[in-house]
Amino acid sequence: MRRGWAGRLAGAIFVSSACVFLILPTLIVVPMSFTSAEQLIFPPVGFSLRWYVNYATTNAWRLATLNSVLTATGSMVLATVLGTLAALAISRGRLPFRGGITTLFLFPMIVPSIVTAVAIYNTFAKLHLTDSVAGMILAHTILGLPFVVINVLAVLQKMDWRIVDAARSCGATPTRALFLVTLPAIMPGVLAGAVFAFVTSFDEVVVALFLSGTSAMTLPVQMWNGIRFEINPTVAAVSVILIVFATAVFAAITTLRRGTP
Repeated sequence: MRRGWAGRLAGAIFVSSACVFLILPTLIVVPMSFTSAEQLIFPPVGFSLRWYVNYATTNAWRLATLNSVLTATGSMVLATVLGTLAALAISRGRLPFRGGITTLFLFPMIVPSIVTAVAIYNTFAKLHLTDSVAGMILAHTILGLPFVVINVLAVLQKMDWRIVDAARSCGATPTRALFLVTLPAIMPGVLAGAVFAFVTSFDEVVVALFLSGTSAMTLPVQMWNGIRFEINPTVAAVSVILIVFATAVFAAITTLRRGTP
C-alpha cells in the first residue's frame, strides 16, 4: 500500500514538473507583453498596454489578422465539407484499398512541413495562386483535411447505422437520411474536425511563408517578420492574444468531444 501510494505521488510530481517545464516558457511571454521597454526583455520593465494598442492600430498587423481569419475560415469550410464526405466514403463506401486511401489523406500530417510547402509552392506558382488569399485557402485546406477525416472517422466507427436503415425503411431518400440522420449523429466529430482545421490554418507558418507574398500575409508570417526585423514587444502581445484564443478553442473541442457518442 505504501509503495503504491509513493509511486502515485512520484508519478504525479514528475508529470507536474514536466508540465511546468513545458508551459513556463510560454507563460513568460505574458509579462513581457506588458513591458514599457522598446525591446523584448525579461524581466519586463514597468507596465504598459502600448504594445496591445500598437497591434490594434497598426495597419500591417490588422491586415495580417484579417487575412488569417479569412484564410482559416475558408479552409475550415472546405476541409470540413471535403473531409466529412471523404470519411463517409471510406467508412461506408465500397472502395478498394481503404487503408491506402486513408493514409493518403493523412500525408499532410506525416510529411515534413517544408516538403509540403515546397510541393504546394511549385504547383501553385504554375497556377498563379501564390500571393493570394484564395491560394492560401486551398493550401490550408490540404493541411486541414487530415484532422477532419480522423475526427469524423472516429465518430463513424461508433455510430449505430441501424438508425439510418430505419430512416431509409420509412421512406427517406439517401440525401434526406444523410442530412436528417447521419450528419446530426456525427456532428460532434464534424465540429471537432472543423475546429482543428481552423486552428491548423490560423497557426500555420511554413506554407504561408512560401505562398503569402505581400498581399496575403497572415498573422504568423507577420509575427515571424516582426521577430526578424523589429524585435519589439508587439509580438509578445499578439502571442498572448493567440494563447488565450487557443485555450478557448481547445476548451470548446473538449466540450464537443464529451458529446461524441
